[in-house]
Amino acid sequence: MPTAPYARVKAWLKDGLSRGRWPAGALMPSEAELVERFDVSRMTVNRALRELQAEGLLVRRQGKGTFAAERHRVASRLSIRDLHEEIESGGHAHSATVHLAREETATPALAERLGLQPGGPVFHTRIVHRRDGQPLQCEDRYVNPAAAPGYLGVDFTTITPTHYLLEVAPFWEAQYSIEAAAPTPEEARLLGIGVREPCLIVVRRTEDRQRPITLARLVHPGGLYTIEGSFKP
Repeated sequence: MPTAPYARVKAWLKDGLSRGRWPAGALMPSEAELVERFDVSRMTVNRALRELQAEGLLVRRQGKGTFAAERHRVASRLSIRDLHEEIESGGHAHSATVHLAREETATPALAERLGLQPGGPVFHTRIVHRRDGQPLQCEDRYVNPAAAPGYLGVDFTTITPTHYLLEVAPFWEAQYSIEAAAPTPEEARLLGIGVREPCLIVVRRTEDRQRPITLARLVHPGGLYTIEGSFKP
């Protein structure tokens, strides 16, 4: 079946974004340029741009043009924020304690999820983030060394892993799961809660076009953390 004209325009732009042809904030080709390049109508080009904007890959500014969006914006329904930014935007103070930061040997299960060789190196950190001194999140994270070779040299008391990885290894795709469950004994100890206290647990995996980047387990005391959203038909 022939590819629809708008889909050809969309695929060309998306491929260029994935290859870094237009970095975040760069001005994209105008509608007129795309009409001429693909010999299609302006309506066809507009549809391709609208769909890419809805996926969080473009930002369109009235009277100024179309720009490449920040790479960490994944679709209009998912935005991964730096926890430090999230806490301080609410008028609170963020602090962090690094309990673990080392190179380990990847187990077969972990190697499969991060695209590594079983027995090969993997970076592992475990950090407790606090809001106004109160533990808010236990972050247990594995990182593909090929994606962020300098990861273990970062002071994660002054910059969060999320912020660092968004800078050095911007992702193209993310998968995540959310569940309400009890923490492990170690997580309960680090968060200062009971082992039966319900927690909000988010497991998130990100990757770029070539390889997985990181796998993180984020555990939050249920009484201190909520997920908020909005919907307009």
